[in-house]
Amino acid sequence: METVVWVLHLLGATTLVGLVLLQHGKGADMGAAFGSGASGSLFGASGSANFLSRATAIAATIFFLTSMGLTYFSLNRAAPGGVLDKIPAAAQQAPVQQAVPAQQAEPAQGGTPPTSGEIPK
Repeated sequence: METVVWVLHLLGATTLVGLVLLQHGKGADMGAAFGSGASGSLFGASGSANFLSRATAIAATIFFLTSMGLTYFSLNRAAPGGVLDKIPAAAQQAPVQQAVPAQQAEPAQGGTPPTSGEIPK
């Protein structure tokens, strides 16, 4: 069943992209209003929805429903617990070495380490 939903999802997505790219935008009619075409108004006649806009709405509905279906399938398949539960216990308890600041490090030749204003002898 999940494979059928995947196929419908991919077909709906490609159809939706194709239909959106085929449609004529309202902004393209604006140039026709200034003498280069036969447009009745500045943004064209809106009128009722044509075949492309109805087909786009149907493809968008199919894409939305298959997206919800795939989400349902993935939620039912998911194992309980989080991502960190899959890490082995030895990797989670690895010791962390802390860096020792330079002023707290042991001096190499003995004595006290120089402070910030002194020149070593």
